[in-house]
Amino acid sequence: MSLKIGIAGITGRVGKLLVEEVAAAGAVLAGGTRGSGGGEAPLFPNVAALAVASDVVIDFTRAAAVQQHAAVLAEALTPWVLGTSGLSAADEMAVSEAARRVAIVYAANFAPGVTVVEALAERLAAALPPESYDAEIVEMHHRQKVDAPSGTAIALGRAVARGRGVALEQVMRSGRDGHSGPRPTGEIGFAALRGGQVVGEHSLLFAGADEHIALIHRAFDRRAFATGAVRAAAWIATRPPGLYSMRDVLGLH
Repeated sequence: MSLKIGIAGITGRVGKLLVEEVAAAGAVLAGGTRGSGGGEAPLFPNVAALAVASDVVIDFTRAAAVQQHAAVLAEALTPWVLGTSGLSAADEMAVSEAARRVAIVYAANFAPGVTVVEALAERLAAALPPESYDAEIVEMHHRQKVDAPSGTAIALGRAVARGRGVALEQVMRSGRDGHSGPRPTGEIGFAALRGGQVVGEHSLLFAGADEHIALIHRAFDRRAFATGAVRAAAWIATRPPGLYSMRDVLGLH
């Protein structure tokens, strides 16, 4: 029997690409939620109804809906592929609680290349001591993006922090303005740029006195996110409850 995939936010920019990628993967489109104009796909009134009709739900909606979706999908025992960015600590706690009952793949970015960059970032951070190499992250997105730094930038920062054995919250500096003083040792800096219709660009720089090492990822099409999310849906469908990442999907541990 073919995997039945539901799409929360099926009429959004990524949602429309997900419809195409579900078909390309040979899966069945169970339907979606939100808005009108879903083409041939059935539109359900809410995520609860979508969960009942689906083997897996892919969700690229909005942070304000995450806690509700977590409760509903955990109750329905429907695996969840979550790509919504800008989650608060409370949102992430709700996701972790839901993962006690259902399998969840949660990623700030489902592009396979970003996942590889994140893994490399952690390894580089472990090898390059913070006393000698300053870590800076620069990201740019389209002018409509509402959260900053981006979820992907924060994920990269967390990878660097893990490599250094610290919590990101203890060393994060988001933006600098005015007389900010000398850069503290071990700080992980973030700069967010917004303009035009940039899909997503992320640069991680390790700056030493004698050398610089840069990791750069540029997304030219949102289809990379959709392709990765459908791949994650196929992977998670038969997994036990737990919170997984795209590193798990790609076998990068």
